Amino acid sequence: MKRKRLLLIPAALLLLLFLVYLCLPFYMRQALIHWYPDISDTHLFPFETVAKSDTCWDFPASSRCNGYRLTPEENAFMEEYGTVSFLVIRNDSVLYEEYRDGWTPATLSNIFSATKSIVGLLVGIALDEGHIASLDDPVGKYLPEFSEGDKAPITVRHLLTMSSGLDWDEAYTALVSKTTEAYYGNDIRRLVTDIAPVEAPGRRYAYKSGDTQLLSFVLEAAIRQHTGDSVTISRYAEEKLWRPIQACNDALWNLDRPGGDEKTYCCFNTTARDLAHIARLILRKGDWNGTRVISETYLREATTPASRLENEFGDGALDYYGFQTWIVHYRGLSFPAFRGLGGQYLFAIPQRDAIVVRLGHKRSDTYLRENTVDLPRYLDIAFRILDE
Repeated sequence: MKRKRLLLIPAALLLLLFLVYLCLPFYMRQALIHWYPDISDTHLFPFETVAKSDTCWDFPASSRCNGYRLTPEENAFMEEYGTVSFLVIRNDSVLYEEYRDGWTPATLSNIFSATKSIVGLLVGIALDEGHIASLDDPVGKYLPEFSEGDKAPITVRHLLTMSSGLDWDEAYTALVSKTTEAYYGNDIRRLVTDIAPVEAPGRRYAYKSGDTQLLSFVLEAAIRQHTGDSVTISRYAEEKLWRPIQACNDALWNLDRPGGDEKTYCCFNTTARDLAHIARLILRKGDWNGTRVISETYLREATTPASRLENEFGDGALDYYGFQTWIVHYRGLSFPAFRGLGGQYLFAIPQRDAIVVRLGHKRSDTYLRENTVDLPRYLDIAFRILDE
């Protein structure tokens, strides 16, 4: 009888845990099931297809392609952080291309927060087309939730430069956080439009995924107001960016629920080579083989640090972030970069007419100011390839 009672205790505990699980919000239940986000989450969520171009333009291989051999130390570094794609391009020719862990040139990866930089480009295109009248327009002009009270002073420019002053916790591994709810939840519009300010906008840079998500809602609302058409950001990206840069593969943009909203602070899924097309567009100052995709004026400002803002460390002006785009300082050079969770990196290096793409499962947890310590090590390898 005593043994029976002992066996009943674990069963009762399991039942209690199951009941607690059922009482958790939807996003928490999903987070407990799937746990930490990964680049292979492409088909974990519903998505919209961003269709490829009818005419694929691709980077040819250089006569020196893959002539460089990684050292044992470089190979160990790549393995340590689960690198799946590493691509180095100069003068439109591939100098080095490698795939690991079953990845191929056609494998889609979730580029996570590198998606933010794509949203920044789309805002620039909408500005060029007159859908957005000015970057200094109040967000409330497009989203009624921001038209009154302490949200009214927030502008499109504030969202672009991560200086909205809104309350957002950028915690990726916490079960209870806005970022976790954004990733695993099913109502991202409610989540981000309900955010309240905690400080005045336009003073201090503070990285917030919510700012990017709001930008995409501003973009869709601005197009609707200007044209009368209800166009999703996926369709706009397809028409104005993905097809014009002659992407060779369909991209997928994950939604918060079937038929819902794109998760634009993350969750654009593409290949290393197609991602490199965007860097080429930046290097060509918004021109793609004779077709103007985005204005040079906007691109110049987008890839210049918003130095009027205080940096996150409180010790001076912001020198590493523009419009949803990072600016990397390396070996005396400064150049734009897209960055995403797990070490999704895209570098456009105009001083060398070079592009570097790194996709993988992990990045270092150690920061040296705004960068994790793995980031410059990929550039070290890339520059050895470029200098060979």
